[in-house]
Amino acid sequence: MKTITIRTIKKEEIIDITDKVEEQIPKDFSGICNVFVRHATAAIIINENYDPNLCEDIINCLDKLIPQGIWKHDKIDKNGAAHIKAAILGPGENIPVEKGKLKLGRWQGIGLAELDGPREREIIINLSQKFK
Repeated sequence: MKTITIRTIKKEEIIDITDKVEEQIPKDFSGICNVFVRHATAAIIINENYDPNLCEDIINCLDKLIPQGIWKHDKIDKNGAAHIKAAILGPGENIPVEKGKLKLGRWQGIGLAELDGPREREIIINLSQKFK
């Protein structure tokens, strides 16, 4: 198990962490890579990582579906929407790995969705060998 730390700079953003994750995988490894963020107001997603406008579109869509300031949790931390967005997106993804390379599709990448930043986010990378 390995851990990487990402410092986010915006309140809401999606950061491509594909290369940082793949750097943690030994070249001779084949199996499953689990990527998990240890926070309740962030998420891990797999989506297109080529067009930065898509990241904005995802954030804008989430903002329209889950508006700020109407949640009971806002009475405590004013971040109820961030918790709900993170719960819907989820804290982790599993990606197949072959010979040290993530088996993502041509346009796919791993994104850290920051939903209540800026903050320092800890991401756990856990590798599971396939059985022979």
